[in-house]
Amino acid sequence: MTDQNKIEQEREKLKLIHDVFKLAKEKDVTMVDLRFTDLPGQWQHFTVPLDKLSESSFYEGFGFDGSSIRGWKSINDSDMLAIPDPSTVNIDPFIVTKTMSMICDIHETGEGKKPYGLDPRYIAKKAREYLVSTGIADTSYFGPEAEFFILDHVAYNVNEYSSWYRIDSREGFWNTGSEHEANLGHKIRQKEGYFPVPPSDSTNEIRNMIVLNLINAGIDVENHHHEVATAGQSEIDFKYEKLIPCCDALQMFKYIVKNTARAAGKTATFMPKPIFGDNGSGMHVHMSLWKDGQPLFAGGEYAGLSESALFFIGGLLKHAPALLALTNPTTNSYKRLVPGYEAPINLVYSKGNRSAAIRIPMYSDSPKSKRIEFRCPDGTANPYLAFSAMLLAGLDGIINKIHPGDPVDKNIYDLSQEEQGKINQAPHLFEAALKALDSDRDFLRAGDVFTDEFINTWIEYKFEKEIKQVQLRPHPYEFHMYYEV
Repeated sequence: MTDQNKIEQEREKLKLIHDVFKLAKEKDVTMVDLRFTDLPGQWQHFTVPLDKLSESSFYEGFGFDGSSIRGWKSINDSDMLAIPDPSTVNIDPFIVTKTMSMICDIHETGEGKKPYGLDPRYIAKKAREYLVSTGIADTSYFGPEAEFFILDHVAYNVNEYSSWYRIDSREGFWNTGSEHEANLGHKIRQKEGYFPVPPSDSTNEIRNMIVLNLINAGIDVENHHHEVATAGQSEIDFKYEKLIPCCDALQMFKYIVKNTARAAGKTATFMPKPIFGDNGSGMHVHMSLWKDGQPLFAGGEYAGLSESALFFIGGLLKHAPALLALTNPTTNSYKRLVPGYEAPINLVYSKGNRSAAIRIPMYSDSPKSKRIEFRCPDGTANPYLAFSAMLLAGLDGIINKIHPGDPVDKNIYDLSQEEQGKINQAPHLFEAALKALDSDRDFLRAGDVFTDEFINTWIEYKFEKEIKQVQLRPHPYEFHMYYEV
C-alpha cells in the first residue's frame, strides 16, 4: 500500500468517525454497544456510555477479558482490545435505551496492538488481501441465503438422568389438535411449505417485520418467502456484497431475525435440522470474482461460465470435505446432509440443478449476473471463516487449474444405485469433515490466511466441546431401540 493510499484511508476513517458522533447527536444516543464474533460464530457484546466513546477509541479500543470467550485466550494472558469499526455503526431497534452498535476488530494488548490471530473478522481481512495479491481478481462477492425456522415454542433439557426437547408451531403438520379443542386448521404438511399463501403461511407478517428491520439497518433485501418445510421455515434474501460487508451483514441479519421473532412472541433458529422427517435449513452461498469492475465468471464454457469459473468450481469440489468442517460446523449439520430431503450431498456441479452441491443459476444472461451457488453450507457457520475458506478453495482451483470434470444435469436422486456410486458424497458425520480438514489444510494456509494454530484450535474445540459431548450422552432414541436388549 502506498503512502498516498494510507493518507486517503485515514481521511476516510476520520470522516466515518465524525459521522458516528453526528449520528449519536441526531438520534439522542446514550449507549454504545460493541460487538464482535467469537470462534464458533456467535455475536458477543458489551456496552459503554456514550461519553466513554472518543476519537481515540477508534485507535486505542476498549479492554475486555479474552479468557471468557470460547476458544480464545487462557486466563493468564487474557487482556484483549475491541476496536470499533466506524463504518458498521447502526441504531439498535430492540434495545429500549437509545443505543448505537458497532462491530469491532479484536487486537492484542502491548506494543503495536497487533490483530488477534483467532479473530474471525481478521481472518476474512487476510483472505481479502490474499485475493488481491494473487492478481486473479480484486473483489469477491457473496450472497448467502440463510434459511431458518420461526417456532411458537421450544424447550429442552439434558442432565444425568433425562434428555428431551420439544418444539411446537401453529402451522406444524403435527399440530392438528383433537376433537375436544379448537384448532383452525391450515397446517403445512411435510415438504409442502413452498409457497402457500396465508393462513397456511402463518409467518408472513413476521417476515415483513424482519424485512423492515433489515432495511432500517441498511441491508438491501431482495425478497422473502416460506420455505419447503413445515413449522415456519423461512428464507429472506439480501443483495450480494463484498466479503467483509457481507459477513457483517449476515451477523446483523441473524440478530434481527432472532430479536424480531422474540418481539412477536416467537422464537427463531438457524439450527439446520430441528425437525425429524422434514427438510432442514441450509445457507446456499452465491459467489463471483471481479477485477477492475469486470465480472470474471462469464464466458463461453458450460452454462455460460468462464474457464476460471470452472476451475473455481473444481477447487470447491476437491476441497469440499475439508470445507464442510467450516461451512457445516455442528453435529446437527450432518442430520441435514442426508438423502431424501433435497440436501446437497452430491459433490458435483450442474446448471439449474438443485440436487447438485454446486449450481449455476440460469435466471439471467447478463455477464454481471454470472455466478456459482455452493449449496452445502448452513446457518450455523461462522461467515468470516466459511466464506474465507470457500474463497481460498476456489482460488486454489484457479491457480492449479483444477477442472471439475463433466457436469451432472440429471436429477441425481433418480439415478441408479450404480450411477450414484460413482459420485463423490459429502461427509456423513462432522468428525469425518474435521479429519478431512486436518489432512487437507494447505489451501487454507495460502497467504497465511488460516494458520496452523487456528486450524488446530478449531479441530480441538469442535471435537472436545461438541462431538465428544454428544457422544457421551445417551440418546432418547437409543432407549426406544435398545432398552429391552
